[in-house]
Amino acid sequence: MKSSQTAVELAPSLRLETLPRGLPKYTLGFEAMAWAERYLRQPNGPNAGRPWEFVASQAKFLVWWYALDEDGQWLFRRACRRLSKGSGKSPFAAVQALIELCAPVRLDDFDRNAPLGGGVRGRPVDMPLVQIAATAESQTSNTMRMVRAFAAKGSPVVEAYQLDPGKTVYYKPGGGELKVITSSLTASEGAEATFIVADETEHWRPNNGGPELHSTLSDNLAKSGSRMLETCNAWVPGLESVAEATWDAWVAQEEGKTRGETRILYDARVAPPDTDLTDERSLTAALEFVYGDCWWQTRNIAAVRERIWDSQTKPDDSRRKYLNQPTAAEDAWTTPQQWAVLVDTERVVTDGEDIVLFFDGSKTEDSTALVGCCVSDGHIFAVDVWEPSDPSTPYDEVPAEAVDAAVAKAFDKWNPLAFFGDVREWESFVKVTWPAAYADRLLISAVPTGKAPEPIAWDMRSHTFEFTQACELVEAEIREATPAQRAFTHNGDARLARHVGNARRRPNRYGVSIGKESRHSPLKVDGAVCVVGAHMVRRLLVSSGKLRRQKTGQAKFL
Repeated sequence: MKSSQTAVELAPSLRLETLPRGLPKYTLGFEAMAWAERYLRQPNGPNAGRPWEFVASQAKFLVWWYALDEDGQWLFRRACRRLSKGSGKSPFAAVQALIELCAPVRLDDFDRNAPLGGGVRGRPVDMPLVQIAATAESQTSNTMRMVRAFAAKGSPVVEAYQLDPGKTVYYKPGGGELKVITSSLTASEGAEATFIVADETEHWRPNNGGPELHSTLSDNLAKSGSRMLETCNAWVPGLESVAEATWDAWVAQEEGKTRGETRILYDARVAPPDTDLTDERSLTAALEFVYGDCWWQTRNIAAVRERIWDSQTKPDDSRRKYLNQPTAAEDAWTTPQQWAVLVDTERVVTDGEDIVLFFDGSKTEDSTALVGCCVSDGHIFAVDVWEPSDPSTPYDEVPAEAVDAAVAKAFDKWNPLAFFGDVREWESFVKVTWPAAYADRLLISAVPTGKAPEPIAWDMRSHTFEFTQACELVEAEIREATPAQRAFTHNGDARLARHVGNARRRPNRYGVSIGKESRHSPLKVDGAVCVVGAHMVRRLLVSSGKLRRQKTGQAKFL
């Protein structure tokens, strides 16, 4: 049977590794690595005193961070390294700061004879101003301590570049500086930094001026076209940290929802979503994955595992610190990890396949979604989602013509046997236009009896009980799912993943339904509503007695 929907790439929010694949064509990253390995010495550990060496994951980040386009412009203006505790973020940030202070990491010319990096040759930064920033000086202590260790008095880099080391500032002849700054906005505003390390941004929150500091630093960098590297652990959701905002911005970028040329390079390794903290084999495999080639930590897996199993260690803390998984808000309907367990990107919805549809529409403030569910196995997929706040396709109102066309396309490509649609704001379509066009193809009606039977119109305001029960069933199926046993799957659509992640538990007199974070929250949940609705419609169809299976697997009228 011909395919009408190919397998999709995993949603950005569900990826376990986030760096781009392969290598860039042009990069100054190899010069940066060669410089560091020549001038820096490992300050501690079993390799103390030996030349600094990058592990492969660090090298890949540097190659992409210093990637250039054909015009010699940076591919990335911002970067974030979100790695598990103990992955060496602080030593790497210190090395990066010294690279920016001294190494040849600005484009000098294209040299076609250069053996690496696509033929680009670098030069040092003119009057470098490197800042290690945080909301409190204590947050910069680890990184600055490593700077002092790499660049101690008498070290190769200090001698070669005549650096003047201090506790919180290094001077370089010709006006260069490497210094610590904190959230004193009057001190940070106006400085034309050439590079900034934003340290531990999971702690940059409104209550300590973190977002304001980040904004000020970004403004300073914009003056000179310079760049910022953030380091963080996974954050506590809902505290409005800079780390969470940067993640949201990267996800939006990967979904094609950002405008302009500023791009974020994001480096994260996240434990598989089905990791069981109580199972030794599962936990060990997850830790080996997140630490990858960080050999100094992989040899210490047993100690990390014991720390996670300590009775005083909270599971949420373990997931954030060691598995690199941001945990969900307290009232979240489900977690990104639980939703990811249900992903099946290889499942293809074929032309003519029996499906059901659910529609939840808005005209302006909220999103509009049309979601399908395969009758045979409950596989969920997004037909389309319209978001007025999407900067890639901006509009004041959801385009009714596009929604109507998507419904028509769904009926043309597949075989919808049931179609429920919420009434509010789309009454003429769900009560008139769509029933006139498609009612004769539907096996069950949204409202089969009563004074006003409706083939499609299903007013959610008068079906609170049914929808609440459907929410509880889907929540239970998500919670109990394992990779080997899943009540249903989905195709990993980024929009549905985001909306499901935004959904909050909303108790009512019938049980626990779902809703937005707050009435005017910009975090939309309409896709999650349609996931529940489509799942419910399939269940109603299967239990209706109007469907029977034959060996071909096709639905037939009784």
